[in-house]
Amino acid sequence: MNLKQASIFQAFVVTLKRDLLIAYKRKNDIVNPFMFFLITSSLFPIGISPDPSRLGEIAAGVLWISALLASLLAMDNLYRADFEDGSLEQLLVSPHPLYFLVLAKNIGHWLVSGLPVVLISPLIAYMINLPQESYSVLFFTLLIGTPILSLVGSIGVALTVGLGSRGLILAMISLPMSVPVLIAGTLAIQETANGAPLAGYLAIMGAMLLGSITLAPLASALALRISVN
Repeated sequence: MNLKQASIFQAFVVTLKRDLLIAYKRKNDIVNPFMFFLITSSLFPIGISPDPSRLGEIAAGVLWISALLASLLAMDNLYRADFEDGSLEQLLVSPHPLYFLVLAKNIGHWLVSGLPVVLISPLIAYMINLPQESYSVLFFTLLIGTPILSLVGSIGVALTVGLGSRGLILAMISLPMSVPVLIAGTLAIQETANGAPLAGYLAIMGAMLLGSITLAPLASALALRISVN
């Protein structure tokens, strides 16, 4: 590793540690998406039907929709504080590639808001009667899919970071881009429960994740330069 690569890696690690430290101090950033996922998933049996067989049929869609909405709820915190205190401008004028700094912020955001949702998902799946053989599929699809939601959602946040009221606009931008991973994750759980092989669905979602890691931080970096300048 040469000196330039070491410097970029150090900037990546410092940005990631900073965001995790801030999130630890603002515990609402961790608790809110987690509780939203828990409450939303738990309300479906009340609103639809407590019948176990019917709940089992819709459980996969319920869990993935709840994860998507929880991710959307947490997205607004990604750049807002940095924009308000001026540190976002410091990122933009940094000598290090903005791609890696944005990627570090996306990873930190997922560790705070996405990973707790993944870890709690088997318990919620048990509560709404998802078939037991689908628990591992649910866990792995959410483990792959929730980072995609964070990466794709960061583009919408970057485009709207300078707006005062951006909730509806952010949803209109982010939701259409999140639909493919929602469909893939839900189908993976439903079809594997019927005996279909899982490898194809994981390959599709893995390709989505790789594409998101490659392209989403670039798009977010460009959107930040447009929104802030």
